[in-house]
Amino acid sequence: MENTNEMKIIFDSRPENEGLARVAAAAFCTQLNTTLEEVADLKTAVSEAVTNCIIHAYEGQVQKIEIFCRREGQKLWVDVIDKGVGIRDVAKAMEPLFTTKPEKDRSGMGFTFMEAFMDEVEVESKVGCGTCVTMKKRIGRGYMNKEQEEKETAESYG
Repeated sequence: MENTNEMKIIFDSRPENEGLARVAAAAFCTQLNTTLEEVADLKTAVSEAVTNCIIHAYEGQVQKIEIFCRREGQKLWVDVIDKGVGIRDVAKAMEPLFTTKPEKDRSGMGFTFMEAFMDEVEVESKVGCGTCVTMKKRIGRGYMNKEQEEKETAESYG
């Protein structure tokens, strides 16, 4: 298909690699002629997803995190995948201020931030097997008028 691209990176679940994940995803999305705000939004969402893997999925143990980015036209998908402990109750975990690690000063806002900065966030998880957070964003909305944006939004991920 025309105007598509993909990237996959796998790295250790070390706190210092959160920055690597942010920069790699940001570099991938800049080929879409992004605004600085769009890049900042993506970096924040990826940072939250990767931090969740480090803190919650692997509970501080060093394992692998995978990020898979793909684009089609101006649509961007980012999957952050771990093979950690999984999430028992995804709906509860996605509630603002919910955290399973209050002793580690976690605010419980990770999923809330992902949802605020991306168009869609989907979470698939199986206890004992891991989690995949899929984030979707349409890049370039700053260049559209309201009618174009509504049309593109309706067609975006269907």
